Amino acid sequence: MKLKLGIPKGSLENATIDIFRRAGFQITTSSRSYFPSIDDPEIECMLIRAQEMARYVEDGILDAGLTGRDWVEENNADVVAVSDLVYSRASFSKVRWVLAVPENSPVHSVRDLEGKIIATELVGATRRYLERNGVTAKVEFSWGATEVKPPVLADAIVEVTETGNSLRANKLRIVETILESNTQLIANKASYQDPWKQRKLADMKLLLEGAIAALGKVGLILNVERENLDQVIAVLPALKKPTISQLSDPGWVAVHTILDETTVRTIIPRLKEAGGQGIVEYPLNKIIV
Repeated sequence: MKLKLGIPKGSLENATIDIFRRAGFQITTSSRSYFPSIDDPEIECMLIRAQEMARYVEDGILDAGLTGRDWVEENNADVVAVSDLVYSRASFSKVRWVLAVPENSPVHSVRDLEGKIIATELVGATRRYLERNGVTAKVEFSWGATEVKPPVLADAIVEVTETGNSLRANKLRIVETILESNTQLIANKASYQDPWKQRKLADMKLLLEGAIAALGKVGLILNVERENLDQVIAVLPALKKPTISQLSDPGWVAVHTILDETTVRTIIPRLKEAGGQGIVEYPLNKIIV
């Protein structure tokens, strides 16, 4: 038996393959094939655009796949959300679909768009958002370069953003957030009822979530004389609880902890001053809690 798994082709592709690598799966793609190889003989991969993934999973062509929650909502797909995996093409945070207008536009809320034109790739979700707010406007599908369409080709746009930098560069102002989105591992409902496939997906969920939990974290281990232990612990962040292990010399212990990578450069010199010795920093692939 094999699990048919969709890998998102396009902007999420590299980030997804890297997360799988950290989780212990080696996925190899080829520019000439839509069927990547994976070092798990129980999984069969296929590259599918994230925008279409939910539809193919709902129809059972794929047992499971990774796509954005936005595209699940856009397709109104009836699938199982196995796991929320918060990573994107450029960062490890959620993205937002926002309603944006030119900086000098008189529009200050969605209700100001009555009878106007909105350009977006997220047509279905935008129409449902307008309906919830009692606004009637024309929603046009945008094939790309959406930011350049206002004010000549559209009065407003609904576009995805992580930082807002591209919108500001195009002199656009965010009016409202339509929805927040993150990557999801989704499954076909019938496939998820199969005990073997459900177990396979549960294992995958555990490993992927562990890989994401380890992003931006490093392990740190050092030796310290017991009489200096309190000074060393005082240097570590207050919410961290290090593991203390007795060394063969009864006067020494080993301190083992996990820290945010951005803090290590300031903490290591202070640990050395506090009496730490043999300080080793090492990368992490997974943190399973």
